[in-house]
Amino acid sequence: MHPVDALQIRFDTERLALLNAVMAFLMFSVALDIRIADFRRVLRFPRAIGIGLAAQYLFFPLMTLGLIALFRPPTSMALGMILVGMCPSGNMTNFLVHFARGNTALSVTFNSVVILLASVVTPLGFLLWSSAVPGAAPLRRDFEISFTDMTLIIVQLILLPLLVGIWLSHAFPQVVVRLRGAVQRLSLILFFAVVLAALWSNRDHVVTYVGYAFVLVLLHNALGLGIGYGLGKAARLPEADNRALAFETGIHNTALGLLLIFRFFNGLGGMALIAAWWGIWDLITGLVLAWWWRHTDARLPSHSKSPLPLQ
Repeated sequence: MHPVDALQIRFDTERLALLNAVMAFLMFSVALDIRIADFRRVLRFPRAIGIGLAAQYLFFPLMTLGLIALFRPPTSMALGMILVGMCPSGNMTNFLVHFARGNTALSVTFNSVVILLASVVTPLGFLLWSSAVPGAAPLRRDFEISFTDMTLIIVQLILLPLLVGIWLSHAFPQVVVRLRGAVQRLSLILFFAVVLAALWSNRDHVVTYVGYAFVLVLLHNALGLGIGYGLGKAARLPEADNRALAFETGIHNTALGLLLIFRFFNGLGGMALIAAWWGIWDLITGLVLAWWWRHTDARLPSHSKSPLPLQ
């Protein structure tokens, strides 16, 4: 066993309860950008949505297993890669797609669909794909992962806040428009403050092993962006759709991943390092890629006036 597989990022009961509350608040803030009409737009993009779901839940995990087989990372880090891959796309994707002159309406619709699917797909997908990770069986037995328990946690902290936020957006749209930006910024600050506090209290271990996470996340994130864009290109979708699928496959809600790691894996070090660095790195690559697309192809217009996050 690699030493990082025995490392644990400690989170006491009170801090875990705070993380749960902040996570629910974060998902509530994401929901303020979602409208009921977003789900109806699935009929406008059935082919692109289907390709995006295949990219995110079939091709990306298969490629992740290939990456794991090629580089043979510590088992806990490999499990972290699988878990991140099963998390829905991140709440920054709509902004990045809009800035990159991609199809924002497709991004908003796809993001809404995968967040709703997360209650079932995230735990089921993790249990399925992680069973193929070499050497994972002992760790999986040690932590007695339960599909039902993971689903209930995701329903409580993802789905319910999401539904409340969608209802408020529908019932009080003018109030939500005024408060949305401040609520979303506050939720991100609170969440990362809690996580950074946990990492800081374990900083000696983090510094020792962060180099492993850096290389793995760099390659894994590039793979996600490339799969979304490449499948769209192969299917001859419009360029704006390809850009949307790239971000939806390459940007993940690692906040959910970290919460599950602290809740079900006792802060297993390799998993936590992968998820935490993913949350930083995919925003860096997302912003750089969005800027490059925006400034190298000014001829491609934006495709939606849908509300955008963090404005």
